[in-house]
Amino acid sequence: MKQNRDSRASHTLAAMSSYGAGRFLAEFLTGAFGAIVFKFYETEVGLAAGYAALATIIYSIWNAINDPLIGHITSRPTFLSQRFGRRFPWILIGTIACAFSFILIFAVPRSFDAVNHPLPVFLWMVISICLYDGLYSIWEVNYQSIFPDKFRTQEERTRTAGISTVIGVFGIAFGFVVPPMFFSYGIRDSYLTSGWVIAGVATAAALLLIPGVRESRGMIDRFMRKTQTEEVQKGFFSQMRQAFTHRNFVAFILLFFFYQSACMCMTSSVHYVGDYILTGESSDTTLIFAGMLIGALVSVPVWTAAAKRIRSNQKMLMITAALMALFSLPMTFINSYMGFTISMALWGTGFGGFWLFMPGAMADVIDEIVVKERRREDGIILGLRAFFGRLSYASQAIVFWLIHSITGFAQAPRSASALWGIHLHMGLIPSLFMLCGIAVFLRMNSLTGERVELHKQELLALDL
Repeated sequence: MKQNRDSRASHTLAAMSSYGAGRFLAEFLTGAFGAIVFKFYETEVGLAAGYAALATIIYSIWNAINDPLIGHITSRPTFLSQRFGRRFPWILIGTIACAFSFILIFAVPRSFDAVNHPLPVFLWMVISICLYDGLYSIWEVNYQSIFPDKFRTQEERTRTAGISTVIGVFGIAFGFVVPPMFFSYGIRDSYLTSGWVIAGVATAAALLLIPGVRESRGMIDRFMRKTQTEEVQKGFFSQMRQAFTHRNFVAFILLFFFYQSACMCMTSSVHYVGDYILTGESSDTTLIFAGMLIGALVSVPVWTAAAKRIRSNQKMLMITAALMALFSLPMTFINSYMGFTISMALWGTGFGGFWLFMPGAMADVIDEIVVKERRREDGIILGLRAFFGRLSYASQAIVFWLIHSITGFAQAPRSASALWGIHLHMGLIPSLFMLCGIAVFLRMNSLTGERVELHKQELLALDL
């Protein structure tokens, strides 16, 4: 009974808020990366969009191995597991190292000539973003893996997700708003200064995260007990194949991929909009991002109330995804700061809801897998999720490369066709990505509220 009491134990507001700092950190780094890295290499360093896209594709291939493999390796016990737990040491090491690796992305030597000799710049981009991503995966995969094990009831998951969503929205806002305060369009060295600031903010968030990801004695004992009694752990490729036999897992990660692709295209477009369509300063985009922030924050209590009535994370994902698809579309035609701000605020209402229900929906999927497999190997599951999330960087890069090539962006970035291309990857294409995700999820997902509750009861009985 002690084991079951621990699995249902409630956590304090402070612990939930500390856990939410991880959402801040993840979204802060993701937002900063997505908003400025591609544009930095293409328009500031002078690397052709094709090279930048190829570097991002290589980065995504690296993710195909990196994320699931890290999830597999870090699921095994280490000499620190008995004292600190399975996940906590990896999170602590990964967060700090990841923060400072971000600086290297913008530290391209001035002696490198991207126009006449692009290979050194290309290699610098590939190596720096792959190093950053490897360190990011070490902590983020373990951070995500703690959620279904630590927060076990529907009420606690919803509350923690709500708190994390609010905190995470500020992470996105900081990722979009803080870097432009320290770099200026056309001044390459200012981006390195911005990189140092990003590393400092990320380190502070990592320190705030520590209390929320400490594993309880019950969690540690449960893991060590299962480690001692289970047979030899399945091989990496065996677990990979097994994961893809779970239909609801495949439905979720495909939806997640299309969602991330939509967000990456939109957020990576904002500085192109600010520089070429609105012709302002980098800091002027703050108004646009503020609209998204306000929309997301205002929507959280509304979505939380709606969740109490509908009680299905999967249904709520579909509702919020539909709103994101709807409100992305107008940005294909807008040409003013106010228009973009209002549209981003409306889009933010759907985005805030999707964010709120995504952790719970993933936890529901993991619960089903654990019940079926009779073991908790969620590290590789979360590694695959991370891979599909980061695969969106490749889809964004390919979209930008194709559109910029077709519209002649490199030759005349302020021509009518080039500006129309920016509109497309700001509005229409994100909307299409979301619609594809909705179609796939509706076709494949079979989780209902009743099945989710049944899985929770089975987990209690199995002590997993």
